[in-house]
Amino acid sequence: MPDITIPVGERGLPAYLAVPEGEGPWPAVVVLFEALGATEDMRAQADRLAANGYLAVLPDLYNGAPWLRCVQKAMRQMVARRGPMFDRVEAARAWLAGRDDCTGRVGVIGFCMGGGFALVAAARYDFQAASVNYGILPRDPLAALEGACPIVAAYGGLDRSLRGAAGRLDRALTALDVPHEVTEYPGAGHSFLTDSRLPAPLNAVSKVVMGHGRGRENAADAWDRIFAFFGTHLASRDPFT
Repeated sequence: MPDITIPVGERGLPAYLAVPEGEGPWPAVVVLFEALGATEDMRAQADRLAANGYLAVLPDLYNGAPWLRCVQKAMRQMVARRGPMFDRVEAARAWLAGRDDCTGRVGVIGFCMGGGFALVAAARYDFQAASVNYGILPRDPLAALEGACPIVAAYGGLDRSLRGAAGRLDRALTALDVPHEVTEYPGAGHSFLTDSRLPAPLNAVSKVVMGHGRGRENAADAWDRIFAFFGTHLASRDPFT
């Protein structure tokens, strides 16, 4: 699968593109990475989506800048719900939607930090479905998520950094009448859907506070739910689903 540059701005937006086998057009998904960035593990998630019939692009929201500075900027922009990284999410969505091999229906999936971005993007941009995986909630979910596209979300019950987030998200989406499926896996921690590897000092802290990587046996069920949800709300060509 190729590394590409999405034509936006003066420099363009670096990205990784995963294309399904066979003939398109296909529905598409923007993949938003964890705080570690566009790692091989995140590329593998784009490949997973392509293997299941989705044109997938993993944009480099950091745009090649130093990692620590980008993480700090990302967290500030996520709280503010605006900034250049959100602009890059929309640029990736619009680029996919305009491709000849795309049906025009585009979803978004995010993990960890990317889950927080995906949640905000679900209400801000023209996505048809969103998958939010252990993403932080906006300060005011009712205000931030009004008009959101259908959302499927997964959280780990051992993740103390997001304690109660699944319940709060479920209640907010129910109140807003947004089609959704929110699942909390009691035996899972943070990053249980992927195989992300943190640097040793961060890994020790993350395991204690977030249960990082625990409960990966729940990943298959979570992915089944994501693909079933996307099949209903994204792969369908019916504009009313």
